[in-house]
Amino acid sequence: MIDLAIARKQSRSPLVGLALGGGAARGWAHLGVIEALEAEGVGIDLVCGCSIGALVGGAYASGRHRALQAWAEGLDWQAVLAMFDIGLKGGLIRGDKLMQHLGGSYFAERFDGLRLPFACVATELDTGREVWLREGSVADAVRASIALPGLISPQLRDGRVLVDGGLVNPVPVSLCRALGAEVVIAVDVGTDLVGRSRRRKSAHDIPADNWGQRLLGMVGLGNGEAAAEAASLPSLAAILTNSINIMQMRIARSRLAGDPAEVLITPRVAQLNLLDFDHASEAIAEGRAAVERALPQLRHALGKE
Repeated sequence: MIDLAIARKQSRSPLVGLALGGGAARGWAHLGVIEALEAEGVGIDLVCGCSIGALVGGAYASGRHRALQAWAEGLDWQAVLAMFDIGLKGGLIRGDKLMQHLGGSYFAERFDGLRLPFACVATELDTGREVWLREGSVADAVRASIALPGLISPQLRDGRVLVDGGLVNPVPVSLCRALGAEVVIAVDVGTDLVGRSRRRKSAHDIPADNWGQRLLGMVGLGNGEAAAEAASLPSLAAILTNSINIMQMRIARSRLAGDPAEVLITPRVAQLNLLDFDHASEAIAEGRAAVERALPQLRHALGKE
C-alpha cells in the first residue's frame, strides 16, 4: 500500500477507491458500473465491497470480473437453484456449493495474490462489530461478507461468527478511505427501494414472492401462504426481503451522510428482488446507464473536465 501511494503521489493523481455496496442480486449492476468505468478510462487503485459488492469486488481485484459477468449473464433460475445447498442450520442456504464454484473460478486464492488492494466488510454476530477482512483466503472472506442472516449460514473465521457486512456498513466508503483512497467512487444499489409499490416493471418481472416461496417450499415452510393471502397480509418471504431492504437502505443513508463519497453512482434496480440472480443482464445494463448519468460528477472529481 505504501508503494502504491508513493507512486500515485509522484504522478500527482489521486488514489481512487471503488466502494461496492450490498444488495444481493441487484449487485450484478456493479459489473456494469465497472465496465463503464473502464470504458471511460477511470483507473481504480483499490476496491472494497460489502456482500454482493464483496463478491464482485473480489473478482475485479482478481482480474476475473469479465468471466464472472459472462457466467452471471448466462444464469437462469434453474441454474441459480442448482447453486443453492438448502439447509436450516444457520440459514436457508449453507453457501458451500456456491463458494466452491465462485472461489475456484473467479477469485485469486489469497489476498496477497490479487492485482489490486481489496478488502471486504463483515459483521461479528456476537458483538455487532464491523470486521474488515484483508488477509488469508479471498473466497472465505467473501463468504463471510455475503452471509445474509436467515438466508445464508454464517461463516466461522478466527473463532468469530461472521455475517453479512450490510448490517453495519452497506456501502464501505470508510474502508476505502482507511486503505488510502483520496477519491472514492461509491455504488449504492439500494437508493430507490422506497416506494417499491410504484416501481417500474422489470422486463423479466416475476411475482415478488416467487423466489422466496420456492426456497421456503423446498424446506417445508411455505404452507402458510394461503392463510396469509386470505388475511391480505404479505407472505413470510415478502416480509423478510422487505425488512432487509429497509434496514440496509437506512443504514447506507446514515453512513453515506456521515462519510460521503466524492462520486455516488446509483443504479435504479429496485424492480429486482433480492434473489433475482437470473436477471443479471438487466442489472448490468442499468449499471452502465448509472455511470452515464454520473459522468459530469465523475469527471469533475477526477479533474477531467
